[in-house]
Amino acid sequence: MNSRTGDTEFRIGDVLNNTFRIEACLGSGGTSEVFRARNEISGRLVALKVLKAELADKEDFLVLMKREEEMRDIRHHAVVGYSENHRTADGHVYLVMDYVEGPSLEDKMKAGGMSAEDLLIVGRRVAEGLQAAHDRRIVHRDLSPDNIILKNGDPAKAVIIDFGIAKDANPGAKTIVGTEFAGKFSYAAPEQFGGMADARTDIYALGMTLLATYRGKSPRLGGSLIEMLEVKKQEVDLQDVPQPFAGLLARMLAPAPADRFQSCQEILDEIDRITGKTLATSTATGAGSLPPGLLGLPGTEPEPVSSEKSVPPKVNKPAKAKPEPKKKRSLLPRLLVVLLVGALGAGGWFFYSTQIASRLPFADPYVLTAERGEIGGPVLNGNVPTQEMLDSLTERAARQNGSQNLSLARGDISEGWPSAVAEVLSAADVLNSYKLRVEGNNITISGHTTDAGVNENVQQFLRTASLPDGMQVSGRIDFVPPILPVAEVRAIIDTAADCGALQLISAPGESYEIDDTIEVGGTLSSPESRQDLFDSLNAVAEGRDISITTELLNPALCVIEGQLPNLPSRGIEVALEFGATGHPNPSGEFFVGENPVIDVVLPANLQDGYLYVSIIDVTGSVFHLLPNVARPENSVAKLRNGKSGTVPIRVAYPRSEAAPDKIAFLVDDSLLGKSKVLVLHTATPIFDTFRPISESAEGYAEALKQVNSNGEVTIDALDSRLLTLSVPG
Repeated sequence: MNSRTGDTEFRIGDVLNNTFRIEACLGSGGTSEVFRARNEISGRLVALKVLKAELADKEDFLVLMKREEEMRDIRHHAVVGYSENHRTADGHVYLVMDYVEGPSLEDKMKAGGMSAEDLLIVGRRVAEGLQAAHDRRIVHRDLSPDNIILKNGDPAKAVIIDFGIAKDANPGAKTIVGTEFAGKFSYAAPEQFGGMADARTDIYALGMTLLATYRGKSPRLGGSLIEMLEVKKQEVDLQDVPQPFAGLLARMLAPAPADRFQSCQEILDEIDRITGKTLATSTATGAGSLPPGLLGLPGTEPEPVSSEKSVPPKVNKPAKAKPEPKKKRSLLPRLLVVLLVGALGAGGWFFYSTQIASRLPFADPYVLTAERGEIGGPVLNGNVPTQEMLDSLTERAARQNGSQNLSLARGDISEGWPSAVAEVLSAADVLNSYKLRVEGNNITISGHTTDAGVNENVQQFLRTASLPDGMQVSGRIDFVPPILPVAEVRAIIDTAADCGALQLISAPGESYEIDDTIEVGGTLSSPESRQDLFDSLNAVAEGRDISITTELLNPALCVIEGQLPNLPSRGIEVALEFGATGHPNPSGEFFVGENPVIDVVLPANLQDGYLYVSIIDVTGSVFHLLPNVARPENSVAKLRNGKSGTVPIRVAYPRSEAAPDKIAFLVDDSLLGKSKVLVLHTATPIFDTFRPISESAEGYAEALKQVNSNGEVTIDALDSRLLTLSVPG
C-alpha cells in the first residue's frame, strides 16, 4: 500500500498550495480529516481540517466550513485560533487552525480520569471560552472530551478545538443542520433531541464532559434509544462525586434548561465562590471526599448566583398573526338564528353552549389527555365539550385500535377548543409515540420520531401553528435515529462494490447504535462510485458518522479484483526501492523516469507452496514477474535456496542489471496512476503452462476465473501493494 493517509489522498510530505507540508494525520471523522502540517515559509506548526473529497462541492458543508472559519473573530485563549479556508488545485477544501499539542480529555478519561480539583480548573477555563462564543451568539452543540485539549498537559491551558457544527443564533443566520440532531448523544442535553440549542445546551455538555472525565469512562445511558431518552430526562446520579464538585455538576446537568446555570458567567461565579472559601470539615453524605487541595465547603449545595450577564441568548419566536377585531352585531338577528335552529332540532356552538352545555357538569380543571406508545393505539381520557367531538374521538380511537374514557363536560375554555385539539392530534399522528395534555386552553405535547423529515415538520407546526383565539400549544419532539441493522448496511456496500468486495470495518454484532461510525474499506473504481456509496449510506445513517477508506483503482485492477475472493494474507511483504540509488521507497510513489525495484519478502514461517507475482498497470496490461517463460521457477522451497528466516526474492531489477531473466522497467507518462503488485500463494501450481510475460487484464481475469471454477486448485492467500506513478510537482 502507499503512504496515503486517507480519502483525501494527502500523503505525508505533500505540500498544499506551496505552503503547508503534511507531517501527520491526527484523526478522521465522518466529514473531515485533521492533519498536522508545517508552514514552509514561517516554520510554524498548524492543524489543517480537510473536508472529505466527496463533500467538497456540497454547499451545505462548504457553508459549515465557512462558518467555522468565522470563529477566528473570537479571540480567546480557551478557543483554538482559526485562520482561513483554502482550496487546492484539485478541489480539496481545508481550514487552517492553530496546532495545540497535548492530551485531550478523552485521553485523560481513557487513562483513568482526572481529579475534581483539576477538573474545576478545566471547567473554569472552558466556561470562559464558551462565554466568549456565547457573547457572539455562537452555540457549540458538540462539546465532548475529544474536542478539549490540555495544552502541554496543563489543566489551566484547556483549549476547545472544534466548532464544526456550531450554531449561529444571530438573526438571519442560515441554519445548516436545522432542527435535526447535532452533537454526540452521550454528552448532548435533553432538549437537543428536539432540535433546540442555546447557551444552556453547552453548559449541560460541559457538565457531562467533566463528569465522564472524573469517572474515567464515557456515560452509559441504556441499551436502547428509548431508554437513553428516559435517562436523559432524569437527574444524574452524582453519589460518587465529592462536594462541592457534585453540587456544581448538579446544576449544570439539570434535565430542564431553566433549572441549570443560565450562562457560563454564572458557572465562573460559582467556581470562584467554591474555590474562594476555605476547606471545612467534611460533612458530605452519600458522596466521596474531595481530593486534597480543593478549596470548598463539602456537603453544601451551591447557592444561586445572580449576575447581570446571566441572561440567556434571546430566541426570536415567529409572531402570531393578530386576530381581526370582531364586528359588533345586532343582538336580534343572533336570537332569531338561535330560535330558528332550536325549532329545527339542530345544534350549533352558541345554542349548545347556552342551552345544552349549561346542563353538563362543570369541570375545573378542564383536562383531556391522549397517549400513544410505539405499540398499540391511542388512549384518550378526560373531558370534551360536545357530542360531535366525543363521537369523532371515539371513532378515531377505534380506527387506530385504541381506547377512550371521555366525558361530556363544560368548562372555562375557548370557543375554538375542539378544532384546536383536533388539529394538534392530527399533527401528532405521524409520530412514533406521543403524550398530549390539554388543560384549559393550553395544549402541551411530547413525543419522538425516527424520521428526520417528520421531526422537522412537527417542529415547524409547533413553532408556527395558528390556533383559534385563546388556544396555545407548546412541547418538545425528540428525534431518535432508528436502529440500523448491519445486514442493511452490508447489502448497500455489496450493491455498490464495483472493484472487488467491500468490507465493513469494526462492524457491531447486529446493529449500529446511535454513536457508532459506519466504516467501509476495500477498493472502488472511481470517485463517482465512492460518492454514490456515500450517498446510499447517508440515506440510512440518520446522523451517524460515515468513514469510507477505500482505494480507487483503475479499471484493469478492478477486473482482476473482481475474480479474487476475499483472501487472507500470508504476511508476504512487497518492498520497493529506487533503482538508481538502492534507497527504500516507503511511500510507493515513483516519478516519470524513475526505475522501481521490487522485492517479495518471504516471512520465516512460509516454507512451501508456490508464488505467482504480477503487476497490473493503468493501461490494462498484466506483467508476470514470477513465474514466466524466462524465469520459470516459483516453488517457495527452491526460491529460498536453503535459506531460513526472512528471505527477499527480487522480481524487478535495477536497470543496470537488466537481463532476459531479470525484468527492469522505467516509469513513463503512459503509466501515470495506480499500479498494483499482486502476490498469490497456492499449495500446488495453478496453471498447466506458463503465462506470457505480458497479457491483458481481461485474459488474466478469465484464467483466474477458470481456476476458481474448477475447484481442484485453490488460491489460499493474497498479498499486494500499490504503486503510484506520477509527474513531479
